[in-house]
Amino acid sequence: MLGTIAIVLSLAGLMFFAYRGWNVLVLAPIMAAFAVLLAQGGPLLATYTQIFMSSLGRYVVLFFPIFMLGAIFGKLMADSGSSTTIAHTIVQRLGARHAIAAVTLACGVLTYGGVSLFVVAFAIYPIAAALFREAGVPKRLIAAAIALGSFTFTMTAFPGTPAIQNAIPTRFFGTTTFAAPGLGIIAGCIMLFGGLAWLQARARRAQAAGEGYGVHEENLPEFEDSGRPGFALAMLPIVTVIGLNALFSLVIFPEMELAYLSEQVYGNVAPSAVIGTWALIVALVGAILSVLLLQRRYLRSPQKTLNEGTMGSLLPIFNTASEVGYGAVIASLAAFTVVRDAVVSIAPGTPAISLAIAVNALAGITGSASGGLSIALDTLGSTYMARAAELGINPELLHRIATLSSGGFDSLPHNGAVISLLTITGLTHRTSYGDIFMVNLVIPVLALITVIVLGSTFGSF
Repeated sequence: MLGTIAIVLSLAGLMFFAYRGWNVLVLAPIMAAFAVLLAQGGPLLATYTQIFMSSLGRYVVLFFPIFMLGAIFGKLMADSGSSTTIAHTIVQRLGARHAIAAVTLACGVLTYGGVSLFVVAFAIYPIAAALFREAGVPKRLIAAAIALGSFTFTMTAFPGTPAIQNAIPTRFFGTTTFAAPGLGIIAGCIMLFGGLAWLQARARRAQAAGEGYGVHEENLPEFEDSGRPGFALAMLPIVTVIGLNALFSLVIFPEMELAYLSEQVYGNVAPSAVIGTWALIVALVGAILSVLLLQRRYLRSPQKTLNEGTMGSLLPIFNTASEVGYGAVIASLAAFTVVRDAVVSIAPGTPAISLAIAVNALAGITGSASGGLSIALDTLGSTYMARAAELGINPELLHRIATLSSGGFDSLPHNGAVISLLTITGLTHRTSYGDIFMVNLVIPVLALITVIVLGSTFGSF
């Protein structure tokens, strides 16, 4: 009982202090040490160096290439002006009459192509503000529109998305980022069209009440067509990411002779455990090269861009890896067996339900989709894989449900991406979080439930 209380108090402390802005690099080991001390009295140093740091290191080894390459690619797209060109063109084509849809789709195209959501938010916001002002749509809806396009259907649902949340399950379930494509598309459409319907209804209600864009002090840069690539050239790296990812994960790597991976020197792993990651690495490298080769004249200093992109990847991966280390410490406690058995016993004939609950709960507690997903699969992934094998469930279904689940309760108010987005747009939780809650939590959870029902009825497709 004391061990269970220690886990609950530790998790509550993690959520409480994360919401108040404590850096997880410091917070995670402190909360892990607190749980160990309360549950079993130690040993603290052995737990920190042998469990916490060991798990943190394994996560970095597995996923650092994706974090680094993704950050470099996003920085290149931003510095070359490609992100701005894509966003401006989509917004210009759809016009002020479809302001919310234009902003959402512009964000969706960029994030589905592998551009970091933070890069997207910075690139889109000035354009969104000008468009919303012209259309008379309240500024308070900008954050939700950007969040809908960046944190939902392109992060967890659409097949092949290079988001880290879609890459993590490949290691545990032997799948690729294109797992359960039909279910992913259905979930993505529910998120996209459901979110748009909500935001457009909110805008109509506000306009009917006489509320316009509002009075805000803003210093927004003007868009200039000169010095930036055209739309076709700007889109080429996006197409490269999606195309190479599909080609290598579905065609080239599965046809290659990879028996050597069973050798100890290569980790004695099955090819299915690495193909998903390898395909993403190749896709991102190809996209980076396409920017460097074809958009060189739009980059003032490629070396500076590469350096800044590389450094920009360090904090995100170590934040997530620290949360994984925390999860490993919690899993090492004897009391965790009780928690694990309780979670797994939920809907015993349908492990997809308990998997969804576990990932959503941990993502909500940590305020991180990738962090909660990693903790859940590190501690319970093998258990769910074994249950799926017993029941004849396709691992692709588990992959898609796990990924979708990471994008639900992670969007609670203490989520770092939500806080950053509100900072970028100059908005507050009080004015804008209600709409973010609907498009980033309520509607994605409804999409997840739909996928669970369809997957349980018809299997993975």
